[in-house]
Amino acid sequence: MTKATVAALQLALTDDIDENIARVSGHIRKAAVRGAKIILPPELFEGHYFCVTEEEEKFARARPLADHPAVLAMQALAAELQVYIPTSFFERDGQHHYNSLAMIDDTGAIMGTYRKSHIPDGPGYEEKYFFRPGNTGFRVWETKYGTIGVGICWDQWYPETARIMALMGAEMLLFPTAIGSEPYDTDLDTSKMWRRAMLGHAVSNCMPVIAANRIGTERASEDSPNEATFYGHSFICDEWGEFVAEVEDWQTGALVATLDLDRARRHRAGMGFFRDRRPDLYGRLVQDI
Repeated sequence: MTKATVAALQLALTDDIDENIARVSGHIRKAAVRGAKIILPPELFEGHYFCVTEEEEKFARARPLADHPAVLAMQALAAELQVYIPTSFFERDGQHHYNSLAMIDDTGAIMGTYRKSHIPDGPGYEEKYFFRPGNTGFRVWETKYGTIGVGICWDQWYPETARIMALMGAEMLLFPTAIGSEPYDTDLDTSKMWRRAMLGHAVSNCMPVIAANRIGTERASEDSPNEATFYGHSFICDEWGEFVAEVEDWQTGALVATLDLDRARRHRAGMGFFRDRRPDLYGRLVQDI
C-alpha cells in the first residue's frame, strides 16, 4: 500500500531572509519528526510579500537558482532530514525575473524548477511588474512517496493547472501561496472561495491537495502605508476534498497528514473522470477569448 506523509507550513514572516529561513527550517524539523517526507513551505517565504506595490528596488531581492540563500538552505536541510522540500523563491535568470520553485529531493539535489505560469496583476498583487510568465510549462516530479505536481499561488485558481498535472501523472497537487486581504474591497474575504477552488481540483481529479499560506500583516516597506494581511487557512485534503488537516488564520506551525495514494488511485479509476474525457470537444480551451 502506497501512503505518503506530507506537511504544509503556515507562519508569519519577517523581511529578513535569515530569520525566515530559520523559522521555516524549525517548522520543517518539527514536521520531519512527525514523519512528514514531503514538506511544503509558503510562497516566497524569503521575505515579506513585496508585490503589494511596484517598487524598482525590490528587484534586488532576486537571485539565480545556484546561489539563492533560501534554496541553498533548504537543500542542506533536505539532505540532513531526508525529506523533499518544494522551495519557492524569487529567481533572476540573466535579465529576466521569475516567481519560481526549486523541487529539492531527499538528498538535497534539485530535481528541477517550475516557473509560475499565471501571473496576477491587481491591487495588492502587482506581480506582472516583477515576474515574467513562466516558460517551463507545468511540471510533475516522481518521489519515493508518490508523484507530485506543484503550482504556485495564482496557478491554483485555474482548473487547467490541476488537470494538466494530473494528466502528467501527478498523484498529489501542492500549492505554495501568499494570499490575503484585497485592498480594493476591504469587505471581501476570499479565504473560503480560495479553499473551495482547490477542493474542487481535488474532487475533479480525485487526488489530494496540499496548500500552504502565510499569516500576519506585512508592509511593502518600512515607510510605506501599503500593507497586506494574509489569512492562512492552510490545509491538506484527500481525494474527495475532505479536510484531513487544517488551521485557522492565526495558527502557526506544520499541518501533517498521511495520504492513502492507493485508495485515491482506485477511486480515481472508479469515478471515470479520465476515462470519460472528450478532448475532441475541448478546442475552445486553447483559443484566445
